[in-house]
Amino acid sequence: MPAADVFATPLQPLAELIGKRLRQQGVKLTLGGEPTYVPDEPDGAEWNVAAVGPTKLAYAYRLAAQLVERFMPGAVTVFSPGKRYPGEINPRWVVNLLANRDGTPIAPPPAPADARRPTSTQLLDALRAGVSKSLHIPARNWLPARDPADRTRQVVVLPLDHDGKRWKSQRWPLPKSRKSLLLINAEGPAGLRLPLSELPPAAMRRALTLETRADGLHLFLPPLLQGPCRELLTLLTSLLSRHRAGPYFFEGYLPSDEANVWTRVGLTADPGVLEINIPPCETWHDYHRWLVMLEDATHACGLRSWKEVQPGRPGGTGGGNHLLFGGPSLDENPFFKRPAWVASLIRYFQAHPCLAYLFTGQYVGASSQAPRPDESARDLYDLDLAYQYFEKLPKGDHRFILGETLRHLHTDISGNTHRSEISFDKFWDLNGPPAAASGLIEFRAVESLPEAASMSLIALLWQAIAAYTLEHPTPGPLVEHGSKLHDQFFLPTPLWTDLQAILTDLKSAGFDLPADGFRAIWRWRFPLLLETDLGHGTTLEIRRACEGWPLLSETPSEGGTTSRFVDTSIERLEFAAAKNFAESYRLFANGRELLLSPLPGANTDTAAAPDHSFGCGLRYRRTALFPSLHPGIQPQLPLEVTVTGPNGKKVLAVFRLGMDDQQFQKIPSKELARVLEPKHPAVKSDPLLLTYDLRLG
Repeated sequence: MPAADVFATPLQPLAELIGKRLRQQGVKLTLGGEPTYVPDEPDGAEWNVAAVGPTKLAYAYRLAAQLVERFMPGAVTVFSPGKRYPGEINPRWVVNLLANRDGTPIAPPPAPADARRPTSTQLLDALRAGVSKSLHIPARNWLPARDPADRTRQVVVLPLDHDGKRWKSQRWPLPKSRKSLLLINAEGPAGLRLPLSELPPAAMRRALTLETRADGLHLFLPPLLQGPCRELLTLLTSLLSRHRAGPYFFEGYLPSDEANVWTRVGLTADPGVLEINIPPCETWHDYHRWLVMLEDATHACGLRSWKEVQPGRPGGTGGGNHLLFGGPSLDENPFFKRPAWVASLIRYFQAHPCLAYLFTGQYVGASSQAPRPDESARDLYDLDLAYQYFEKLPKGDHRFILGETLRHLHTDISGNTHRSEISFDKFWDLNGPPAAASGLIEFRAVESLPEAASMSLIALLWQAIAAYTLEHPTPGPLVEHGSKLHDQFFLPTPLWTDLQAILTDLKSAGFDLPADGFRAIWRWRFPLLLETDLGHGTTLEIRRACEGWPLLSETPSEGGTTSRFVDTSIERLEFAAAKNFAESYRLFANGRELLLSPLPGANTDTAAAPDHSFGCGLRYRRTALFPSLHPGIQPQLPLEVTVTGPNGKKVLAVFRLGMDDQQFQKIPSKELARVLEPKHPAVKSDPLLLTYDLRLG
């Protein structure tokens, strides 16, 4: 374990203050996270759209090894199969890291490589004998198995279960024509390919499976409760150490941590990324510590928390960095008995769109992975009615009514309970899988960032908002943002103004978060494409802005399945300038004039120099890939921005953005002699909007 000062941070006193204020209200709030990572050189579908692929599992094992070596000595790695989703060939998986909370090792240190290591046959014989003797199981119950996909592998199987008092086993019957089990001809561990359908109805259907592969020994654990599982893990790791085993890998389904003695980290296959499930942290410092450890370990094995969206254009991984609020246990869950606080928290997020758009990825809006409740075809009336009901509930445990109400309201446009800015699909649904009743509120509009410190800062903001809304309930009714939601709040400057209002609220409560840290995130989130000064402080900035890409209809694909694509052909920019620029010059995009209007609240940003208080948005068609909306409208690149004098005739500067450009390029002065030929003015879909749409007119 590295020295404690590795995880020190100037934000620690503020984090302790927030924790203290929560505890004064009787709240024990845990913080979990799901940061995502990709290789330095992501290649193939598994690092873009697919959940699994040829290299992702190897990266997961390398990362697990780094974490065990550097930060979690004595932990064991357990591969667990996951759910198979429609349209995916193979099931997903998770590589679990399991450690004892008290610091005692589950596994002894691995034996050094030397000539005394046994052969694979010798090791299998020793393990069979050791397990049989220790668990008082007849050695004859072990059965050889044959893998039709690879006849060189050695596989042995022991039917094994635990009845709560003792271990049980039996001998599986074999057909007279065979001397070994014949594994099912499919991909995956041998423990998942046992021919259980051939067994008699009363036969035991749980087994310990040992399998030799090119990379080492694989041990598939039978499904067990936590007590027997811990006993079996202790026995197997002891035997493996005693017999100086080479590389080995545990596999199987892990039980829940009923005794509250494990720390469990999950390295999960997710579309386009490797997702890390951080265990619930009782303090912000613990959460920050995990992110710093992951940053260190991922760098060591060629992974990072950002990718190039396009060559030279950095962005998030695309897999998110979701935050989860919960409690140390279900009995201590802070939300079950505080429904009014849940309503206050949700109301605050609804009032501040920057919390949905500023810290997430490029893809936002109704068909994104984290749509706001008021984007998902929900009438504000139903949302407000639910929150008002929570605010009037008497004292008591209201987990059921909270879960049953919110999981139907906080969904995407198709009704998916997981895809929501504030998701309650892990809160309290007894009809779902066990994880659906965990008392967790998941905030999904958070993306991974290049530095752990930035991700920690966002988590601290979320904790501060939780404490603030507990002490200062957010009043109703909900804010009717209307057209501003997908216009004003898709632009960087109004989003920054909205965040400033939040920071002011928090500062008034004693939570003084550093604005400069958030400003750095804002600049990374909305990269600068042009900054020019025409003299006398007449500056113009152009930044990338948010865009809501619409979901397209079902498209048949090879193999008879259908896919849903989003139309990514549109991009949005923000033009921001000082007031004297708007009064002294005229601005054209591809020959169509853009009028700069006052940006809401922009002049409150004292950090901006000069003050960019005037501006507009611009939507334009960047590509015309198939399928996409409006295939008859051609791409509008290169995008040419022209600045003229007040009469609109004298061209002062021209800037061009090409298909492969990440910034506007200034056109040489010798080309400025040409005369601007103004076209029809740029058009807005509504005169009250800030954003022009170059496709219109």
